[in-house]
This record gives sequence, structure tokens and C-alpha cells, in this order.
Amino acid sequence: MADDKGKRLWGGRFGEGPHQLMERINASIGVDRRLYLQDIRGSQAHAAMLARQEVLSARDAEKIIAGLEQVKQEIEAGKMAWSDSLEDIHTHVEVRLKEIIGEAAGRLHTARSRNDQVATDLRLWVMDAGRDLDSALIGFQRALVEVAEEHAATIMPGYTHLQRAQPVLLAHHLLAYVEMTWRDRARLADCLGRAAVLPLGAAALAGTSFDLDPASVADELGFGAVFNNSLDAVSDRDFAAEFLFVLSLVQVHLSRLAEELVLWSSQEFGFISLSDAFATGSSIMPQKKNPDAAELVRGKTGRVVGDLISLLTVLKGLPLAYNKDLQEDKEPVFDAYDTVTDCLLVMAPMISTMHVNAQRMELAVGHGFLNATELADYLAAQGVPFRVAHEVAGKAVRLAEDRVCTLEELGEEDHARLCEGLEVELGVGLKQALDPVRAVNRRISPGGTARQNVEAALKEARKRLWPEGSA
Repeated sequence: MADDKGKRLWGGRFGEGPHQLMERINASIGVDRRLYLQDIRGSQAHAAMLARQEVLSARDAEKIIAGLEQVKQEIEAGKMAWSDSLEDIHTHVEVRLKEIIGEAAGRLHTARSRNDQVATDLRLWVMDAGRDLDSALIGFQRALVEVAEEHAATIMPGYTHLQRAQPVLLAHHLLAYVEMTWRDRARLADCLGRAAVLPLGAAALAGTSFDLDPASVADELGFGAVFNNSLDAVSDRDFAAEFLFVLSLVQVHLSRLAEELVLWSSQEFGFISLSDAFATGSSIMPQKKNPDAAELVRGKTGRVVGDLISLLTVLKGLPLAYNKDLQEDKEPVFDAYDTVTDCLLVMAPMISTMHVNAQRMELAVGHGFLNATELADYLAAQGVPFRVAHEVAGKAVRLAEDRVCTLEELGEEDHARLCEGLEVELGVGLKQALDPVRAVNRRISPGGTARQNVEAALKEARKRLWPEGSA
């Protein structure tokens, strides 16, 4: 394709070619060549439908479909000569097809436009990418569940405002991210359902005069429905924006976990140690082990959210129907998908291989009065109004702080003085209530951190993530 003059799909109206700078900004082949498989699949289905509708002869359709298969093989073998002057993947495929099969290639574009063609290609790509993304999300969930099962009895501080709050099980904490990911996968499934609407047949914007059968094309390509309005079909990129939102929220969830891994691996926390495979050293400080993989996952979140904002900004002022601005839809989608997929694929083994310092976690539970709520609950269970019980527990914390001791180390006479005027039993019952393990296991309300709840949640997660017969 060294000489591309006259090979553009739109040149008949123009007396001269585009300025070289116009050609440069107009070309999208550097980005949309990634759609080659979807473009060829869509074209093969279109040709087959045209033959069934007797718009094309069976012979032409056979030549087109076989020629497109050869184009696909050439692309995958690295034999396609890419050129900015041919603008996009559609032109490259059609021009090469003509070189292979001759005049029949010119009949492929009957009853369609690049407007409905590119919309079809991108929807197909999102549908394919969505399935791969879901597989990566499953892998991430499985890694979390496996570590949670290994540490089903490990107690750690639960935090609010990044301050130690109440004791929880490490498994309970990790399962919170599993829950986030269930929602991510549900949003993804919803998004893919709305993406699976075939726009092919809308042509440029108004439909076509040919008697088409888009439902058969939809069935062949795996779409669940066919467009209702040709103007909307060629201009709609809601599915792309929604896919970017799903990706953005997945990345935000990964970033939250990455932030915790960064904190937990610090000497100040010391809760975990990341595998050397997911850390780097310092060029000047030999002792350093930096959690760079987690930091990169956290840092790339801005990039993914930026991709979403980029597309929304492109869409915000577009009149119907197709506008060249929509050429800018693919790069943010591809970039966000690649980034999120890479982050999922690195997070799963980073979690699986991290060393959990259970002793350090449990030691942290003993500092910071994490059982203060247990004291208030113990009193409330005996009929003391919770606000009164809360005040008593607060005074107990202040007393323990003054004495530099824990709530358990306060004497029975101290608790009796704090509870003066209240009809409550103290003694052994109070001591048991303040025990962190017992405190955790008393949180039996639905979704609470009690061991029985967590074990049931792990069992359910395993059943969903490793269905019978799966690897």
C-alpha cells in the first residue's frame, strides 16, 4: 500500500487531497486497528445477510467472506501495511479486500455507512472485552477469598477515620472487597446488556432503502437486540461511557485496597509484608522495600477516571447524528480497559503472596480501647440506656488513659465506681465482654464480623466463585 492515492472511501467529491496536518489528525488507524477482528466479523455477517436478502449474489458474498478471512490472517501475521492516508481500520480492510478479490469488494459497503459500521465494531469490542474483564474480576475475588479462608480466625483492628475502632476478622475485612467486586460484576453485566444492541443497518443516519434483515446479523454476532432509531444508533456512545464508568469504579475499589496494602506494609502498621516480586528498592537507601505495585495501582486510578471524563466531555455538546468528534471515543475506552485489566491481574497475585503478620494485627487490637463499645453494649444489655452506657464507657477510657492501662486492667472497684447508681452486674461477665475474641464473635447481626457469619460468607463465596466442575 505504498501508493494510497485514490483509495480513500470518500474521494469522489474532492478535487484535491487533505492537507498533511489534516491527514494526521484525521487518521485513527493508530488506535482503531485494534478493532480489526470485530470489523471483519461484522463485515462477514453483513455480506452473508446481503446475500440472503438477494442484495448481493451468493458468489460475491462467498468471495467477500473468504477474502475477509485472508485479510484477518494477514493482519494477525503482521503483514498488513498500515498507512495514515487510509484513515481507519475500515478503509484498510476494504482496500486490502479489493486487492485480493477485485471488484466484488466494492459491493460489501452496500446498505451501510462507516457510521453504523464503527458503532457496531466498538460495541462488539466492548462485549468481548467485558467477558475478559469479568474473568479478571473473578480471579481477583478468588485471591481475596483464599487469603480470607487462611486467616478466618485472625483478628485485626477495624478502622473509622483511620483510627482504631472495633476488632474485626481479617477475613471479614477482605470479604468487604469481595462484596464490592460482586457489585462491579453486576454493573458490568448490566452494561454489556445495553451494549449488545446492533446498530448495523442504520447506515449514515437515516436507515437504508434496501430490505435488510438486521435481526439475523444480531443473532450471528451475539447481539441481544436491534436498534429502534437510526439517528440514535449511529450517535449513541452511552454504552462506551457506561463501560468507562464500570472500569472507573473497579479501579477506585482497587485503589482503596492498594492504599490499605501500602499502609499495612509500613513499619508503623507492620500488618503485612508484600512479596519481593511486587516491591522495589531505593537507589540510595539499601534498607528500603517499597510497595510500588500497590502504589502504581493507586496512582493509575486518576488515569482511568480521566478516560471517563474525556469521553463524557466529547459527548456533552454533540448534535445528532454522527460527528467526527466520536472518533475520540475509542482511545479512552482502550486505555482504561488495558489499565484496569493490568491492575486486576497484578493485584490478585500480590494479595495471594503477601505475608500476613497475624501476631502484629492481634497485638494492635489490644491498644486503642477497641473494646470500649463492648463495655457500652454490656451495660445496655442490662437495661442501661445506651447514651448513659456510652458515657460510662467514655469515662472508663479516660481513666484507663490516665493510668496508661487497658480497660481490662481497670479494677472491679473502678468499674463499680463508674457504674455507681446503675443496677448492673460486673465481675466475670464484664471481663468476658471485654475479651476481643468474644467481642468479635458476639457480632452476630447479619453481615457482622462474628466468626460464624464470616465462615458462612466464605462458604457462599466459594460456592459462587468455584461452581461445581470448574477449575
